[in-house]
Amino acid sequence: MIRRFLLPLSGFAALTPALAADIPYQQPPQPAAAVPLFSWTGVYLGGQIGYGWGGDTLTVYPYGFGTNFVPNGVIGGAHAGYNYQINQIVAGLEGDVEGTGISRNYNPGGVLYGTEIPVQGSIRGRLGVAFDRALIYATGGAEFAGFNTSYTGFGYEQFSHTLAGWTVGGGIEYAVTNNWSIRAEYRYADFGHLTDYTPFVFGPASTVTHHETENAVRVGFSYKFDAFGAAPLASY
Repeated sequence: MIRRFLLPLSGFAALTPALAADIPYQQPPQPAAAVPLFSWTGVYLGGQIGYGWGGDTLTVYPYGFGTNFVPNGVIGGAHAGYNYQINQIVAGLEGDVEGTGISRNYNPGGVLYGTEIPVQGSIRGRLGVAFDRALIYATGGAEFAGFNTSYTGFGYEQFSHTLAGWTVGGGIEYAVTNNWSIRAEYRYADFGHLTDYTPFVFGPASTVTHHETENAVRVGFSYKFDAFGAAPLASY
């Protein structure tokens, strides 16, 4: 009687491992791969276009006569730079060069004054805070410009100057792709003073001193080169 009971039981025990082997095994789901955050690190080139309006405050010596006017016009050119990102902080260096249509003629008191800026450029630091693909930044550094001034009265005189000053401003930039970004920016520049000797317009020993400043808004685009190393960020 016992043997009749044990024989089917032993057969079932031998069959159990084979049945277990045929049951499909489901592996636990694998964790999703972490998506790297965008990095602003790298070398970039780009272009910009905008509008500038200056402040030209002048004084005629020895007469003590003074006035001011606002040269204005379209500006545009190219820029290049490098950014390095640590967590949310982005620091970099950028240079630009622009041709400008900023100019103005002004005619107070019977003398026609003219000022124009044919070319300008800057070398600036940039420091900003990144929110993934959005970058809010401040910028400042050295600004350079060529100035042409002219005077028409009893005579005519024209002068050319190159001035070095400072600039400061800020903007926002957004990375549309891993390489292309767009930006909008405002900057103020102060080029200091220039002096013209004007004996044929205002008389012997006369000079005209200008104080030149500029406000400018720009929009632009940049292309960041992956070959120069965009370092992925682990986290903020």
